[in-house]
Amino acid sequence: MLLIEGSAGGTTLTGTLYEPGEEAPSFRGAPDDGSPYVWVCDEFYTVESGGQVQRVGDRELRVAFESPMPRGFEDREAAIEAAAEHVRTQFARLGVVGDSVEVEVIQSADPPEN
Repeated sequence: MLLIEGSAGGTTLTGTLYEPGEEAPSFRGAPDDGSPYVWVCDEFYTVESGGQVQRVGDRELRVAFESPMPRGFEDREAAIEAAAEHVRTQFARLGVVGDSVEVEVIQSADPPEN
């Protein structure tokens, strides 16, 4: 499992890339085509009222979240590239320029055994 993390303006967004042999979460809209790589991450947008207050740099924004957007991929590099672009797109929705978003790929620690 890889975590794809984007940081900018003092805030961070992290999504999960499930690799072959790992069980991705199952929910409505999740890819069921047997893709070896599955990317899952929140999507959000700014709203005038409601939502959650989020500080980005020196601004306070109200953000509403959509259901996670799962996507399946056949190739690891394509999955990582799409995940990084997804993270940058979410920051762009908050007015943060894509080049100022620092993206990091983090190898997740194995979960503890029962």
